[in-house]
Amino acid sequence: MQSKVARGLVREATSYMLDYSTQEDDLRGAFEAFGKVSSAKIIIDKATGRSKGFGFVEMPEDGEAQTAIDKLNETELNGKVIVVKKAKPKDATSTRSGGGSRYGRGGGGYNREGNY
Repeated sequence: MQSKVARGLVREATSYMLDYSTQEDDLRGAFEAFGKVSSAKIIIDKATGRSKGFGFVEMPEDGEAQTAIDKLNETELNGKVIVVKKAKPKDATSTRSGGGSRYGRGGGGYNREGNY
């Protein structure tokens, strides 16, 4: 299956500084004022179940997406000024390092046997 990015079909905006009470329908509604919205997603912290204060919106039309970004950036949504930017595509070659070693031995911390 060919990726959306490879076909050039993703017109995605990232919304930052969202109020923690903002719902996906709120985000969708703000962007729908400028055109069709394919999806709206608020990012949720898995540990707390609470919004992380940012989300993503996909719109099928480039022009509508750019207009939404331009018009919504630095405007108020649910009582908070938001920042809206074009989403950066995921780089398939980048990796995230979360500690540990490439040999799977974990990383940092202390000696479990009490020897520091």
